[in-house]
Amino acid sequence: MSKDGVRDLEGQLIAVVGGSGFIGTHVAQALLARGARLRVCSRHPERGYRLKTLGGLGHVQLVAVDVTKPHTLEVALTGCDAVVNLVGAFKGKLDAVQGSGAGQLAAIARAKGAKAFVHVSAIGADAGSAVAYASTKAAGEASVFAAFPESVVLRPSVVFGEDDAFINLFAGLIASAPVMPVFAADSRFQPVFVDDVADAVANVLAAPEAFAGKTFELGGPEVIAIGDLNRRIAKAAGRAPRFLELPDGISAAFAALTGWLPGAPMSRDQWTMLRQGNVVSGALPGLADLGVQARPLGLFLDRWMLRFRKAGRFGVRGKAA
Repeated sequence: MSKDGVRDLEGQLIAVVGGSGFIGTHVAQALLARGARLRVCSRHPERGYRLKTLGGLGHVQLVAVDVTKPHTLEVALTGCDAVVNLVGAFKGKLDAVQGSGAGQLAAIARAKGAKAFVHVSAIGADAGSAVAYASTKAAGEASVFAAFPESVVLRPSVVFGEDDAFINLFAGLIASAPVMPVFAADSRFQPVFVDDVADAVANVLAAPEAFAGKTFELGGPEVIAIGDLNRRIAKAAGRAPRFLELPDGISAAFAALTGWLPGAPMSRDQWTMLRQGNVVSGALPGLADLGVQARPLGLFLDRWMLRFRKAGRFGVRGKAA
């Protein structure tokens, strides 16, 4: 909710496209707390059933859409005051999903009368990148601004939360193996708390004219190397594996040779992005400019890692009386 407790989105109908996922759940909670009504749009709306419990009766509507099929968007965006685009992918038809497809979504939102459009991209978006994910993210930003010049683009670093697929991936691996290989151990990230990202989205929608046409980089208050992150997770989980920091040549070859397999931990493109790191440039405004005070990973990590301890919460020893 806004700092003064005002429900500054009262009565607005906001479409959250790609809203049934990790970030979408937290964005939904932030918007509902400020009085909005939501139309959660997803290829798999059944995955968003839990969102119904976050709002009052009739405040959350689930709609099946496919961003590669414009007619589904035209129906879903009809009557919306604002649109939030959270759609992204690491593989598949990336241009249709997060490149030109994002511009098509923005164009439909504008045509249907939306007054605000928030596009969540990513730090690392780069039109000149050889990695399709990064280049299509940049193409998406450009096409969104071309179609809806008053849009706001948010570029988060790695987004963390209790139910994320980043911290929990490392924690699961650390808890399951006595030896933990570490790729790109010195690559640096600036992880940002998912609720801070959600608050940033809500603040933009509460005063879209103040941020119109701008791009923001969202990073947390800590810059952490991958090797250090693994050690912090292990300590919080009460684990002591042997960390094996792999040379770039070996880790790149591993990703290239195994990345195509189902369930592989990392593709070659993902390794390339991991090696590049993911920190704010300092050249663009950030969370503070959106009225959000970033919270560090350390504020939550010990509590979240309890379930990865050998005896869960029972593995925590209290101080003797």
